[in-house]
Amino acid sequence: MEKFKNSNLKLLNLGCGRHYHNDWTNVDFISTGEKVIAHNLLNGIPFAKNSFDVVYHSHVLEHFEEKDGENFIKECYNVLKPKGIIRVAVPDLEQIAQNYLKYLNASIENDKDAEHNYNWTMIELYDQTTRNYSGGKMGEYLKSNMPNPEFVYSRIGKPSNTNYEKLPVHRGSFFRFFNPMTYLRKAKVLLLSSEEKKALKIGKFRMQGENHLYMYDRFSLKRLLEKCGFKHIEIKDAYKSNIPDWNKYKLDVTNTVRKPDSLFMEAVK
Repeated sequence: MEKFKNSNLKLLNLGCGRHYHNDWTNVDFISTGEKVIAHNLLNGIPFAKNSFDVVYHSHVLEHFEEKDGENFIKECYNVLKPKGIIRVAVPDLEQIAQNYLKYLNASIENDKDAEHNYNWTMIELYDQTTRNYSGGKMGEYLKSNMPNPEFVYSRIGKPSNTNYEKLPVHRGSFFRFFNPMTYLRKAKVLLLSSEEKKALKIGKFRMQGENHLYMYDRFSLKRLLEKCGFKHIEIKDAYKSNIPDWNKYKLDVTNTVRKPDSLFMEAVK
């Protein structure tokens, strides 16, 4: 597929967090800068049909439940112009599964280095799906005296700090902070037992969007894009794209690849 030649493209970055470029229209649940629009993506993409030449999102799709993820990709399709490009980056379930089998078999043979990598891979498989508190076991492991930092950072990239990235696409409207009913709910919480308060706390956390609610590999992501109408689906890497001047934006690559565990895929409307 040929790349666009038009230099005045309209570019949309969804769930951008703090990784965005001012040439793009950037959207996240909360505004992380002057060029970031605050919007809950569960409520759709707040732009007209056929508005953008490119839609991009990185490590966002897996934070939607499967059906919500399908609706989200359909929204991406709708806001793209004909022949527009979508670029999606998600944690690659296939990579994790291959590592699991590799390090499982080596651990059974008493390879202690492999066992450390097996332990981390188990965290990758389960923690971001099952955690009940911010950071979960992944955060605890990253703060510990890791026996295998080279392997861990080869999987997730080296964090600049210990505030591990969250994508809160599932949180509710800001209106809740100003809603008088909030005070009534707080009063009701005081009447709950300790177990009920614990359940409420976990439930609220799991609705905030930090957890992974679905995972993708090269087959399931391609199938989803096809189902939503996309064509010319290609696997890419962090550096290669049909988006003009991709590397100048430094969205998937800063000094190094930002999310090494990613599956990168592009398609055309």
